[in-house]
Amino acid sequence: MRNPALDAWGDYDRDDPYPLFAQVQADGPVHEVTLADGHRAWLIVRHEEARAALNNVGLSKDMHAALARDGAVVAGGLPGPAFARHMLSVDPPDHTRLRRLASAAFSRPRIAAVRPRVQAIADRLLDDLAARGDTVVDLVKGFAFPLPFTVISELLGVPEPDRDQLGSWFTTLLAPSTAPEPPAEAVAASANIVRYLTELLARKRAAPGEDLVTDLVRAADQGGALSEQEMLSTIFQLVVAGHDTTTSLIGNATVALLAHPDQRDALAADPALLPHAIEEILRWDAPVPHATFRYTTQDVALGGTVIPAFAQVIISLAAANRDPARYAHPETFDVTRADTSHLAFGHGIHHCLGARLARLEAAIAFTTLHGRFPAMRLAVPRSALRWDHGDGLVLRGLSELPVILRSQREPLPRS
Repeated sequence: MRNPALDAWGDYDRDDPYPLFAQVQADGPVHEVTLADGHRAWLIVRHEEARAALNNVGLSKDMHAALARDGAVVAGGLPGPAFARHMLSVDPPDHTRLRRLASAAFSRPRIAAVRPRVQAIADRLLDDLAARGDTVVDLVKGFAFPLPFTVISELLGVPEPDRDQLGSWFTTLLAPSTAPEPPAEAVAASANIVRYLTELLARKRAAPGEDLVTDLVRAADQGGALSEQEMLSTIFQLVVAGHDTTTSLIGNATVALLAHPDQRDALAADPALLPHAIEEILRWDAPVPHATFRYTTQDVALGGTVIPAFAQVIISLAAANRDPARYAHPETFDVTRADTSHLAFGHGIHHCLGARLARLEAAIAFTTLHGRFPAMRLAVPRSALRWDHGDGLVLRGLSELPVILRSQREPLPRS
């Protein structure tokens, strides 16, 4: 019997989609589905087929070509054409060119150089939360969001006075909606972001800085390596990828560790486990449940199924990361897991450019937060938390995370 969730894929329990992912995975590696917005697609859920699909030259990221050939392949909507020409939406050679222009900012030496600044931002944010003296704080609003958003803003060269407003527009734009048309506030936010980033390019052209936006402007003006649309699209994509997914990573990690005190204690007892813990969190609760859309340029055979040419394809990274054919006890959260490989950052030429930065931010966030507040706990039951930020497919995160910050463990009650 066909799983009814396949006829509205994306319209599932976002708070705990993993039982559904496991059911669908058990039924086969590849499924034809109807997305929640009514569009048809092919869903890939097992690790072997997902990894192959992520690196398959028969799967294109150029949705412009898809739309030109068949308008039913992919939905339109926000953020619109101004931001539609970035490295995640094109194929080589354009992808190679766009990725190369941004890659220097995310090199190993450049990321190592920002470590002290990331640490300072994390310390300041936690100082601010502690100084409030509130019994309950929202860790998303007060820490998980502003940490990566501040870091990516600094890398791009967004002036500090502009960041709160820009962050508010992005939060509005990325808020979930079940309406058939984008909400008016999201349309307004998209327009404001287009206007702001266009003005930012002009400001960097007139007054260059030591930042990535200046680098993009210089590449466009001196060598014609970028169009205006490509610059806007690249900046937009870097802002979203540079903060939203890391916000979800920090939130997911906090919940995982607080819900598994034995794992938190193991990490506290052996800080050398931190790199393993970060990779296990990425595997166990991937902040990007599905890779961004692809479409077939020809018939593609995967997992015993032939996906026809010019079909939309969505790859479930979250399902693949819990494939029992790939991982022993995949549903178990284990920070000592020896096999630290996963697909949370993708695979192949579209492997996440900012993976190194995300890992650095996560490491600093975890060590600083849990080191300073070793007795922190959830302020609500785990079942009361809502992963209602994002579209539930490509983006899935907590809208808020109420916690009680405590620096000392409370004594056990007297018997």
